Amino acid sequence: MRSKKLGWGIAAAVLLLAGLKMSSVLQAENRSILISRNAAGAVATFSTTGSFDFNNPFFKSIGTNGRSCFSCHQPDQSWGISAEDVQRRFKQSKGTDPIFRPVDGANCPTTARENDPTTYSQLLNRGLIRIDRPLAANAEFTIEVTSDPYACSAPTDISVYRRPLPTTNLKFLSTVMWDGRENVPGQAVFIDFLQQASDATTIHAQGVAPDAATREAIRQFETSIFTAQVFDHRAGSLSDDGATGGPIALSQQEFFIGINDPLGSNPTNAAFDSNIFNLFKAWETLPRHGDEDRNEARAAIARGEKIFNTFPIPIFGVGGLNGPFDKSQAVIPGFCGTCHDSPNAGDHSVVAPLNIGLTDLSRRTPDQPLFTLTNKTTGQVVQTTDPGRAMVSGKWIDIGKFKGPILRGLAARAPYFHNGSATTLLDAVNFYDTRFDLNFTPQQKSDLVAFLSTL
Repeated sequence: MRSKKLGWGIAAAVLLLAGLKMSSVLQAENRSILISRNAAGAVATFSTTGSFDFNNPFFKSIGTNGRSCFSCHQPDQSWGISAEDVQRRFKQSKGTDPIFRPVDGANCPTTARENDPTTYSQLLNRGLIRIDRPLAANAEFTIEVTSDPYACSAPTDISVYRRPLPTTNLKFLSTVMWDGRENVPGQAVFIDFLQQASDATTIHAQGVAPDAATREAIRQFETSIFTAQVFDHRAGSLSDDGATGGPIALSQQEFFIGINDPLGSNPTNAAFDSNIFNLFKAWETLPRHGDEDRNEARAAIARGEKIFNTFPIPIFGVGGLNGPFDKSQAVIPGFCGTCHDSPNAGDHSVVAPLNIGLTDLSRRTPDQPLFTLTNKTTGQVVQTTDPGRAMVSGKWIDIGKFKGPILRGLAARAPYFHNGSATTLLDAVNFYDTRFDLNFTPQQKSDLVAFLSTL
């Protein structure tokens, strides 16, 4: 780890209000919390084991190229990476930081040039890692490489570019990786983490598969940590006056596969509840205090949470629900929680990859590849910047489908979406506003961003 990011035994109030450094570890009441400053305030990680074991293999280079899990999973970035921090690391190291290993840190390993930012532009500008995806043997389609800015794809083996997912809050996962390629049918997702740790070592760190004890140690570390925003510059502590923000409350949140699923997969048969988040409900009617700026900030956060929970969304054209390949009702009356149903986490509670249109030709920018997929049976043609789940399953119906990520810790890990296409949270809100014709007012957008920044 970068040791300058750690300090020990400092009181929480001092950390948050009097010059919090990059990251500090707070020890209190036999609990260990790692706190890191960010533009919105501060994000915190809570360890359920009572301490952070920085000697865990997660933090060690166990491959051949100097990388560790920590290279792409930084605590101050909610155990992912931000494009801003990647740029800082490139400048400080002159492109030698392990994250810039050509194997997948470069746009294409065969053309990478050390300390040449143009050959690392996807990682620098969007925080994207190159993912090599072979065409499934049973694919129902063929692939034509229509446009490849980096000359790194072939019809049977393509390169796509995706954000590293956070290695925290794993309790709430139903799917491992954006396209679910680590999921073994019929196997508990908890077991899938072991294979993911192995594949990360052999692929990203270019090493040999770690032994069972090493994989288990990595899994135990990753599944013991919970991360959430803990402090907001305007609203103050996110667990004051009845609010339940922060990672400790999150670690205690109930979860099981299918909880609150809107499509009938809840094993308890309980009805879907669109009120996904209740972190700041107490602030809806909070008495006003002397600090007017803080009062308004908390009111905006509460309003944003209510919008997330209750604003009606006409869901149309979403592959996996009612998209062009799905036979179901043309428009589904829904809410944000229809696709972000896990209570106080905001991801899918079941395996439910969806295509919301992020990889459509109409949204492509020149720095993205473009692939033309042709259905072998029907001759139907689709153009996409990333086939998504279809490269794993080989199924035509899965083109452009990705899982919805856990929403906690958003403020620390911009940009957003699997392809980094939303630079800010406002950009993400604007995407949904235009995609589903929501006609949000400027105030509603501002309130939503205020809420999402506190997760």
